[in-house]
Amino acid sequence: MSRFLLFVAVLFLFAGCGTPTSNSDDSEMDVFVSDLMAQMTVQEKIGQLNLITPGGGIPTGSVVSTGVEEKIKTGKVGGIFGVYGPEKTRQAQQLAVEESRLGIPMIFGSDVIHGYKTTFPLPLGLASTWDMELIEKTAQIAAKEATADGIFWNFSPMVDVSRDPRWGRISEGAGEDPYLGAEIAKAMVNGYQQDNLSETTTMMATVKHFALYGAAEAGRDYNSVDMSHLRMFNEYFPPYKAAIDAGVGCVMSSFNDVDGVPASGNKWLLTTVLRDRWGFDGFVVSDYTSVNEMIAHGLGDLQAVSALALKAGLDMDMVGEGFLTTLEKSLEEGKVTEEDINTACRRILEAKYKLGLFDDPYRYFDYSRPENDILTAEHRQVARQAAASSMVLLKNENQLLPLKKSGTVALVGPLVDSRSNMLGTWAPTGDFNNAVTVLEGFQNVVGNDVNILHAKGANICNDPEFAEKINVFGPKIFIDERSPETMLREAVSVSRKADVIVAVVGEASEMTGESSSRTDITMPPSQKKLLQELAKTGKPLVVVNMSGRPMEISEEVELADAFVQMWHAGVEGGNALPDVLFGDYNPSGKLTATFPVNVGQVPIYYSVRNTGRPQDGDTFQKFKSNYLDAPNSPLFPFGYGLSYTSFEFKNLSIDKATITNNDDVKVSVEVTNTGDFDGAEVVQLYIRDMVASITPPLRLLKGFEKVFIPKGETKTVEFTITNDDLAFYHADLSFYAEPGEFEIYVGGDSNASLTTKFTLE
Repeated sequence: MSRFLLFVAVLFLFAGCGTPTSNSDDSEMDVFVSDLMAQMTVQEKIGQLNLITPGGGIPTGSVVSTGVEEKIKTGKVGGIFGVYGPEKTRQAQQLAVEESRLGIPMIFGSDVIHGYKTTFPLPLGLASTWDMELIEKTAQIAAKEATADGIFWNFSPMVDVSRDPRWGRISEGAGEDPYLGAEIAKAMVNGYQQDNLSETTTMMATVKHFALYGAAEAGRDYNSVDMSHLRMFNEYFPPYKAAIDAGVGCVMSSFNDVDGVPASGNKWLLTTVLRDRWGFDGFVVSDYTSVNEMIAHGLGDLQAVSALALKAGLDMDMVGEGFLTTLEKSLEEGKVTEEDINTACRRILEAKYKLGLFDDPYRYFDYSRPENDILTAEHRQVARQAAASSMVLLKNENQLLPLKKSGTVALVGPLVDSRSNMLGTWAPTGDFNNAVTVLEGFQNVVGNDVNILHAKGANICNDPEFAEKINVFGPKIFIDERSPETMLREAVSVSRKADVIVAVVGEASEMTGESSSRTDITMPPSQKKLLQELAKTGKPLVVVNMSGRPMEISEEVELADAFVQMWHAGVEGGNALPDVLFGDYNPSGKLTATFPVNVGQVPIYYSVRNTGRPQDGDTFQKFKSNYLDAPNSPLFPFGYGLSYTSFEFKNLSIDKATITNNDDVKVSVEVTNTGDFDGAEVVQLYIRDMVASITPPLRLLKGFEKVFIPKGETKTVEFTITNDDLAFYHADLSFYAEPGEFEIYVGGDSNASLTTKFTLE
């Protein structure tokens, strides 16, 4: 009998409780954990707070742990990440269960950000589907695949609201809006965790990065954040809270400071807000070495910052091992208490209990599962659907799209046949060798009907120093041996032979993501030149932008006859793009982050507050809030996206014009497909509080529904506006709606013009 199973048997005899399962109530869990902790030394309790990575597995950071095997055997490891595959994970778990003194199992985590092996569009693209059922399904599939490989704790979803496309990690979130972000946060948590964490196809989710990481100054990663509490609660906190309310098991602290205190040591954030105000009862893990990084923030040495983090409410230290190496000394010196250590340890053990690890520490290590559960045909089909649904049609002059499945198409651009860039950033568990390229996708979808010509045309960029920065984790920017002029001539020659040109351009996958902030978010010069020359051919030009962020693309949109924002669409993106371009799928994606006219407009987002000198429209007016050299309006607003068909909104109505605090408002609108194609529209509802005690935003998203409407048909879409939809946080952080007039806007984007009003008494 293993040491762990012997320990459970002893508890059964002396604690009066049977072998625990995830279905046991809280009192049974409390008894079990209390009895276990009574057997633990202080060193073993501190060991539970230590999260390590051995390196050589899934790359997620620059620091790796040392002496891993010995630390596991001596009870100095609570969790591990960067290890995958049931054979390797089982071996690691055996060290903890069968060779440590108490046999406490470890928790195995990973960054499963937008799919495991079946990689879906990066999160900003996935958010552009506005399809909560589909988003939840992708998370469910990710959990099934990851657990098949022995990983049952996920460092996802990332729900940081971001309004600055210079910040590389905007690609990992849902964009600029707190309401949409909250809905997606719930869908992701529900998809990962479902109803029972101990089910072997579910995994514990981690909402990150708490908090405000997406508001880094100047869009520079890891940078300072400074904002009022009003803005935090009204505009940035809702997605985190939604994940908490959905039952997320773990919270990850962010790298940045909040109110001048780094998040990993911020007691107001991790205890006052997270636990006291929101009632979170899971555990908090630091981001990668973020405890140690508080030294550079200027808060003291490793012992000081580790004590600060523990007392603030941080429970697990990722990789830095400050807890492991200093907490015992801090305890002796009275800088932390044993109660502080016990509280953190209990939270880790409770998570393991809920995961069913004390029932069976090997429950996730089934050798038969990888072959049956990973990268299946069914999963790839969902990935293809998600990729198609994520694409946003931004321009379609003279109804160039959908293309006919005949004639000759010139496929041009550095991303047409670039397999290594298909998955997008933060896909460390994926394998780009499984991805379908755009060229392969065209051959798969229309190869027998369409003559496909291909030319690279340009490098992603021609700067070897820039390419070196991007290629840290493998080649993403490949600079061709041929000269740029030679490639350009070939592309123009090929294009002249075609009936239509499809140019696939944009960013390499690692031009966005962590540590990938950019001050220049224009198209790289090599590709800009390519598009300029292709436009001169006079051939119809379809531009497809593969990126992980909103870009400054005014010139490219002007050059194109049709423009599709593809994002990095994942393992099936290559098949999904021709599905869209040839009309097998009518595009229905909508932007979840505003596209600026130029970077000088940044930060730019739809839910702005009026100044005392607002400008009406984009015609310049002196002494109004505007620019001399650019309009106030963006290139493309939040919620924007075209279809091959057209939709008409009419007959907006509400069930009552005056309500009290206890009433809801029922809103209905008729949406008619007036075009020639069946299609889906995202019906969006916005609200404006006309007069309030603090300056209200001009409008806020408070409802949406993605509805499929056959051509010629009309559907009625209904919304319910509750008192919470009208409420906001006040200076004392009380949350309530103020009496007064509210205006409703309904339409297909944030410029929705169909409107009505009601009054809250």
